[in-house]
Amino acid sequence: MNLREKSKNFDYSLQERLNFAIQSSQLAEEIGNDSTILRSNRQLALLYFNTEQYDKYISTNKANAKIAEKLNDSNAIAIANDNLAVYFHSNQENDSAYYYYSKALKYYSNNRFASKGTILLNIADLQDTEKDYFGSEENAISALKIFENLPETEDNLDNLWILNNLIGIISLKLGNYDKSLEYHDKAEKVSSKMRNGFYNKIYSTNNKAFVYRKKENYSKAIELYSSLIEIKDQYDAYDPTFYPLVVDNLAYTKLVAGSKDYEEMERLFNEAYHISDTLDDATTKLQVSIDLSKFYFQQKKTDSSLKYADASYKIAKSISSNEILLDALKILSKLKKGEEGKKYLYEHIRLGDSLLLVERSVRNKYARIKYDTDNVEKANARMSQQLMWLLAISGALLVTLFLLYIIITQRAKNKELKFEKDQQKANEEIYNLMLSQQDKVDEARANEKKRISEELHDGILGRLFGTRLSLDSLNFSEGQDAIKNRATYIKELMTIENDIRKVSHDLNTDFVSGSGFMDIVSELIEKQTLAYQLESSFNYTDDINWESVPNKTKINIYRIIQESLQNIYKHANANAVKISIQLKNNVICLSITDDGDGFDVNKSKKGIGLKNINSRVNEVEGKAEFNSILKEGTEVSIIIPYKN
Repeated sequence: MNLREKSKNFDYSLQERLNFAIQSSQLAEEIGNDSTILRSNRQLALLYFNTEQYDKYISTNKANAKIAEKLNDSNAIAIANDNLAVYFHSNQENDSAYYYYSKALKYYSNNRFASKGTILLNIADLQDTEKDYFGSEENAISALKIFENLPETEDNLDNLWILNNLIGIISLKLGNYDKSLEYHDKAEKVSSKMRNGFYNKIYSTNNKAFVYRKKENYSKAIELYSSLIEIKDQYDAYDPTFYPLVVDNLAYTKLVAGSKDYEEMERLFNEAYHISDTLDDATTKLQVSIDLSKFYFQQKKTDSSLKYADASYKIAKSISSNEILLDALKILSKLKKGEEGKKYLYEHIRLGDSLLLVERSVRNKYARIKYDTDNVEKANARMSQQLMWLLAISGALLVTLFLLYIIITQRAKNKELKFEKDQQKANEEIYNLMLSQQDKVDEARANEKKRISEELHDGILGRLFGTRLSLDSLNFSEGQDAIKNRATYIKELMTIENDIRKVSHDLNTDFVSGSGFMDIVSELIEKQTLAYQLESSFNYTDDINWESVPNKTKINIYRIIQESLQNIYKHANANAVKISIQLKNNVICLSITDDGDGFDVNKSKKGIGLKNINSRVNEVEGKAEFNSILKEGTEVSIIIPYKN
């Protein structure tokens, strides 16, 4: 097993795998082959990420991007930049994330539509965060067009929901309420097609209610919020912060609708505040606090309004929620008297001006980043063109010098022709003699191989078999220790017998590449489930001719099973796993099912484990689906084209 394969082997510890990956990259550097360096560095970067050595993860991906550019490997360039972008995005370094997303987008090939769509989605999310709403909407719509033309897998449907929901939110921020409702309706329809779309649907309902409130259609908003409260038991365990927000929104909608039932509204507000305080969720508590302050302010209950405005001000400061901070400052400026009230008013004005300035500057920020990126790419293209011209001129000079050399040396070679003709006959005789000798060597080797095979089978195996029978008969002797020892010897002799039979068979037959693949997989499953203390079952069909299946496909199937068993052991707390390989409609169907804790597919889709499996499935042009139910288990379903 080479160093790179060892670095992927989960039988070793994470630190051991990292050491193998470092050695693999160092050896690749010594060999000097860029393709080998790139393959080794990809695995090294992944292990740097897993060991939380993020500085090295970043530098290795940057180095991979340069090597890929040198090799003109567009997909490798895209993957390296995509890795960097996702890292910076997760750390809220939005400018760097946007820069690398933009580079990755240019290099993904036309058959990587899903990857392009995901990058456009991430860019739109960045722009929405930075309040570049028009740019965000443009990229979200471009991504939406891509995913609408892809198969309706759970992942693609989830991305469709995210995009429709994002466009609905952006349209609301731009004041286009009808368009916002249109896209939230589309998001709700997408959620109904998803196997696990219930939670997406309730979020869409909540978002629609908010838009109706903005449209001053209070009765519709109240109807939708009330429908969510009625089904609290279905989502409360999944997202405990959602219910208090819905209750708060219902109470506030009744307030702005002009309801005079202050006792009921106060009850709802207090219920929402108590739950958010119990959960210690700052975001939910902030929203409820500012709404409570407005509720008491409208009733001219100054002390209560001031209490919750003060709380909102402190929480908004601590979590940098500028929009609610503005609301809190506005209320405080009205409630506080004299200079203290003016102080809050001036702070409100300064913050509002500052946010407006940031919003104006950010509109062109991403355009500048994209422009700078394009200029760098153009400069690199010009340098590449100049280098090509230099190489062409140098090549022409070398060809000219080579031709001159040929002309000069040709005369000398002509003198050697006669000598070479004389030697040719002698060489032919020597060659024929070597062929004859080689035939004799091959014949002797074959005879010797056959002799050894017969001697092993007829001699040694016969004696071992007789010895085993003799030892077996001794089991009638009394004494547990004696019986236990004899049984051990019998088992050992049986092992030797099987080993010698295998040697005999191998000596007398030729090895066929690719045979016994199911035995290899069975051995993997048996060893790993034994090590992980899992009950297992493995069913497979005999219809697949594994000799005709490419080695690349078999390796990836093997690694996917290995990775899945590792994930089940580390995360699932499972007792049993079922693995099946079948052939249906000329497609290899791999299914891996466990009875563990399950997980939220939507929240975990960016995890490294799932990402590795998806990457391997994509390498063999297959498709993967992850279906999981909390507390019931997980099923991984993979289909791979069968090219016989």
